[in-house]
Amino acid sequence: MKTDTLIEMLAREAGPAPRALAARRLSPAAIAGLLVSAVVAIAWFGAIPVQMFGTVVPWMKMGYAGALALAAGWLTTRLSRPAAPIRQAEHATVLVVLAMALVGAASLWSVSAGDRMDALLGQSWLTCPWSVLTLSLPALAATLWAVRGLAPTRPRAAGFAAGLLAGSLGAFGYALSCPEASPAFVAVWYTLGIAFTGGVGAALGPRVLRW
Repeated sequence: MKTDTLIEMLAREAGPAPRALAARRLSPAAIAGLLVSAVVAIAWFGAIPVQMFGTVVPWMKMGYAGALALAAGWLTTRLSRPAAPIRQAEHATVLVVLAMALVGAASLWSVSAGDRMDALLGQSWLTCPWSVLTLSLPALAATLWAVRGLAPTRPRAAGFAAGLLAGSLGAFGYALSCPEASPAFVAVWYTLGIAFTGGVGAALGPRVLRW
């Protein structure tokens, strides 16, 4: 059978490909990962006092994590499709991180020199990145499973993007339990935990995302 004939036979009445297939597959995985991260964070660390929600602190943390999750999710969907352009999604992801870094730097600049180290380190800088990573693992498993069912052609990059998405979801859940109030703390230690999760995703990508 000639190649052209085979292609024509396979394509006959195939219909158009489903729209937004990657997003529809990733969304339930991301939502499930977020819910698990939030429940585990509250059960493990306890919830922050309700009155904190009357301040900007938890909203700042959840806003950063949510914005980064959206950008990283966009990047993940792009990397889940062969030859899809990724530049805009990459830029969006970097811009979210840079914006948080600027907010953190401005907050450090606004306090006295003697208080800057306390604002940067808080009380939990040693454990925060690892807590974010741990809380991100359920979301990482779910997002990698979702991406595996698509068509990633760059498995390491796709794994890294999935890790950033999962790390952001884990950071969102951790924000419900984290008492730290400094934007500089969030900009450094939350981001480090998210980056750790991205690294785990990048390491797993070539193994679990191969066709």
